[in-house]
Amino acid sequence: MKPLRFAALATVLAVPAAAHAHGFAGDRFFPATILTDDPFVADEMSLPTFTYEPTAPDGSKTFDLDFDVSKRLTPNVGITLSQGWQHMKPAGGPGVTGLTGFSTAIDYQFFTDAPHEFTAMAGLAARWAHTGRVAALAADDFTTLSPLIDFGKGLGDLPESLPWLRPIAVTGNLSLDFPTKTESAGNPNPNNFHYGFAFEYSLPYLQQNVKDIGLNRFFRQLIPLVEVSYATRLNRGQGGQTVGTIQPGVIWAGQYMQLGAEAIIPINRASGHGVGAIVQVHFYLDDIFPTSFGRPLLGD
Repeated sequence: MKPLRFAALATVLAVPAAAHAHGFAGDRFFPATILTDDPFVADEMSLPTFTYEPTAPDGSKTFDLDFDVSKRLTPNVGITLSQGWQHMKPAGGPGVTGLTGFSTAIDYQFFTDAPHEFTAMAGLAARWAHTGRVAALAADDFTTLSPLIDFGKGLGDLPESLPWLRPIAVTGNLSLDFPTKTESAGNPNPNNFHYGFAFEYSLPYLQQNVKDIGLNRFFRQLIPLVEVSYATRLNRGQGGQTVGTIQPGVIWAGQYMQLGAEAIIPINRASGHGVGAIVQVHFYLDDIFPTSFGRPLLGD
């Protein structure tokens, strides 16, 4: 999309952040981050998320097109369903295409401290066996269960003598994989510890809660950020091996949707080489359909 057209679309959709029902702890709006999970249950949908992965260590190249939808069962309990489509081109071989594995999650937002812009939730994610195109894309023949903790903290409660630090927010994810089979086709399936963080600088927060610096309507909806995510194998002969990525980017957040884009930088050779990219279109269903589909199924 040409820059002028994108700016025009953003101007139409942008509104002051106070109109959002989605992702708030006090005055702090937490966007739906792309690599790591935002620490809220909500009615939301990513359609699509397009990923061009860095080149894998074996030389293969991968394109992903993913979809996920989240729905609140109660104001504090929600579920997420995720499915993807992948094209993988092995080095020196023909490309293969198909659906990736099906994933689900259930989350409980157990804590929100509005004055300190702090929130946390716990959950259980599952990646299901024998889903996707198993033969072509080597989908898992085992289910993986992953208990998790997600949290977010804004720095808006810092003293007013530190105004330029107050727009900063940090979110984090911690989870541990438990595969239902210890090995597949003679290869071990280790437990993996996942840990990721997003470091955000909210221009909407700066403009509305710290100081009006005269940003126009488009730029005051931008949230520059850096996300990092790591996975460390813990056992079964692979303990200590770590892979991960660093992803600098930006999110534009309007009333009903957000647009995000990030670069993908591998942290080591085992994570791949070269630079990839990810782009996401994300919809706030709780703001789009506040009196129907965007409400919790039970409770207010």
